[in-house]
Amino acid sequence: MKSSVRLPKEDDLPLPRVIEEKCTGCGRCIEACPTNALARVGEVACLVRPDACTYCTICQDLCPENAIELPFVIVFV
Repeated sequence: MKSSVRLPKEDDLPLPRVIEEKCTGCGRCIEACPTNALARVGEVACLVRPDACTYCTICQDLCPENAIELPFVIVFV
């Protein structure tokens, strides 16, 4: 018997999220992003090019305020 596994579609994949209340706008994540997916919008960092994000985790690792969340999808097969 074959089990059917539904993998997430590209549109369903999680994206990095900047928690605005924690972000101080220091810009470390923006400067370090290898794909320029982040930019400053107003006073905080923002994911402006989600299609460019490679989920490298550099932004999360560098953020001194822990203002960036990188959710993951766990698929049980």
